[in-house]
Amino acid sequence: MSTAVVVTPDALMGEPPAAAPPRLRARIESIDGLRGLVMLLMLVDHAREFFFYGHQVSDPVDLATTSPGLFFTRLAAHLCAPVFVALTGLSAWLYGANKSPADVAAFLFKRGLFLVVLELTLVSFAWTFAFPPPTLFLQVIWAIGLSMIALAALVRLPMAAILVVGVAIVAGHNLLDPVAFAPGEPGHALWAVLHDRGFIELGGGLRARTSYPVLPWIGVIALGYAMGPWFAAGDDGRRRRLALMGSGLLAAFVVIRSINGYGEPLPWRVGVTPLLTAMSFLNVTKYPPSLDFLLLTLGAGALVLAWWEGRRGGPLAVLGGAPLFFYVVHLYVLHLLALAWGGGDVPSVAWVWAIAAGVSLPMWWATRWFAGVKRRSGAWWMRYL
Repeated sequence: MSTAVVVTPDALMGEPPAAAPPRLRARIESIDGLRGLVMLLMLVDHAREFFFYGHQVSDPVDLATTSPGLFFTRLAAHLCAPVFVALTGLSAWLYGANKSPADVAAFLFKRGLFLVVLELTLVSFAWTFAFPPPTLFLQVIWAIGLSMIALAALVRLPMAAILVVGVAIVAGHNLLDPVAFAPGEPGHALWAVLHDRGFIELGGGLRARTSYPVLPWIGVIALGYAMGPWFAAGDDGRRRRLALMGSGLLAAFVVIRSINGYGEPLPWRVGVTPLLTAMSFLNVTKYPPSLDFLLLTLGAGALVLAWWEGRRGGPLAVLGGAPLFFYVVHLYVLHLLALAWGGGDVPSVAWVWAIAAGVSLPMWWATRWFAGVKRRSGAWWMRYL
C-alpha cells in the first residue's frame, strides 16, 4: 500500500474508521490481517477450553502428559496475546500521529479503564455464567487495559525513552523471578498484579486470579508503540525492517534458549525422539511471559506482518477490523454451544479445530455486520464496542 495510516480512535482496537482526513482514510490491511489471524488461533484455543477440558492434562504443554497435537495447538495460540498487545501499542501511535500527547494519554487511559471494567463484568461472566464468579480470572483484556493505562503515562516521553523502557522490561523482567511475596504479606497483591501469577483475596468469599501479570505486557505495548513511525509514510522499507526485526528476534530466541540459562525458567532437555526435543525447546513460559516466550512469538508475528505487507488483508481483515466485538461474542457462543452439547468432551484435538472452524463462519458474518453498523454510527459510545 502507498497510503498512510488510520488515526481515528477506532483504530486503537482495530475498529473501522470514522471520518478522517482524506490522506489518512485507508486502513493498513496487513495489521488487520495479522490481527484476524491471531483471533482465529485464539478461537481454537478457547474451543479447546470449552470442549476438551476433561481430556486436558494439568497443562497442555506439560511434556510428561500432553500429546503432540494438544501441545502444538496450544503453542499456536501463544502467538495471540503478544501480537495483539504489540499491535495495540502500534495502533496507539497511529491514533496519536496528529494529536497532542495529552489527548493520546487521555484516550489511552479511558479506553484502558473501559477494558478493565469489561474484563471484570461481561468477559468474566462469559467464562462462568456466574456473577460474581467463585474466582475472578484477570486475563488478557485486563492486561491490555492496564498496559494501555501505563502507556498513557509513557507517551509524554521521547520515543527513544519509550523504546528503552520497552526493551528493558521485556529483556530484564526475568531478573525479578526470585522476588516473591507470600499471601498476606505486604506487597503480595501488587506483585501478583505486576509479575507473580497468584490469587488475591477480595473478601466476602471472592478472590481474583492474576492470570496475566501485567509488567511484561507493558514492555510489549511500549515496543509496539515505538514501532509506529515505521508505518507513517506508506510501506517503503517497512517490510524489510519488519523482516529484519522478526529474524533478529527469532535468532536471539535460538541463541538464548540454547544456552539454557537466563530468559526462561523452564530448561529444555534432549528427548527420546527429535520431536520431543523440539517440543521441549519450544516449551516456553507464558505466565508471566518469559523473555524467550516473547522473542519467539513477537519474532514470528513480525515475520508474518512483513509477509502481509503490500497484500490485501483478505477475509481475516474482517475479523481484525472489529476484534473486541469478536472477542466478547465468541466467548458467549462457545459457552452456549458447550451447554447445548450437554457436557463431556469431544474425542480428539481435531474436533476442537473443527468446532472452531464451524464457529468462525457465523462469527465472520456477525463481525462484518457489526463493523458496518459501527462505521455508519455517529454515537460516541460505539467507540467502546
